[in-house]
Amino acid sequence: MDLVGACRAFVSVSERGSFTVGAAAARMSQPVASRRIAALEAHFGEQLFERTSRRAVLTSFGRDMLPAARQLVLAADVLQHEAEAAKRKPWRLAVPGICSAVDLARLVADARGHGVTLELRVGPPPRRLELVRSQQVRAALLPVPPDEARWSVPLGLAGAQDLGVKRVYVETLRMGRADPGPARRIWIQPEDDVPHLRDPLTRLRDAVGLRPVQLAVAADLTTAAAEVLCSRDLLLCSPAQARELSLSWRPLGDITVTRGYALTATDDPQQIQARLGDVIARCLGAVA
Repeated sequence: MDLVGACRAFVSVSERGSFTVGAAAARMSQPVASRRIAALEAHFGEQLFERTSRRAVLTSFGRDMLPAARQLVLAADVLQHEAEAAKRKPWRLAVPGICSAVDLARLVADARGHGVTLELRVGPPPRRLELVRSQQVRAALLPVPPDEARWSVPLGLAGAQDLGVKRVYVETLRMGRADPGPARRIWIQPEDDVPHLRDPLTRLRDAVGLRPVQLAVAADLTTAAAEVLCSRDLLLCSPAQARELSLSWRPLGDITVTRGYALTATDDPQQIQARLGDVIARCLGAVA
């Protein structure tokens, strides 16, 4: 038996003195209201209404039960209101700064289509980790090694000029004694300044004989992109970022470098992953 629905019919009919009018006020048909009240009477083992006239008149037992029934209906209405408010409450998510404004806007818009109101916090990996640990956000997209990743983003090197090769080998950046000009650098943006990305590149730099300054971490993506646009330097980035910056992108020939992301949440992340996994992948530029 639907106890709340039965009590709603009981309260509405008692307040209006009519099964027909009371049922309409409770937004149900008269037969449904009658069946629910009959089920409530069977449940209690007592009649709630006298049915000897056209009007619905409460019995003594019905009058005694009416206040409690009203409280139950009111509590159910409050609960429903709170549930709706909770669903509208923003779901705070910390995201990488690599996502473009357009992709972030699409993420928020698509989330609404899935019944989720997203409120985004953009920042580098340490800031995102701090936000989720301090529970200032409900979840954060954090960098992880590829074998732990839910989403993976291929990385390569991009330059202002056509690179003229299918793959870029880091050893080709090695300076000879007779080479003019400054050494060409590989710029790492803050998003990729994490051990599982930075350390393999550092080992490769040393193995092929590049100078330490040829692998540099930029303060931000704008600074790194500016250095690349005005020189022969290269930017470690995704294909999507290269397109956005109008750079020529190629994969690395020496090693495979991949951004990995996982959703770290203060509660179960499965719900948001199930609803928005594909949308997040598009925002990150992740491969299927």
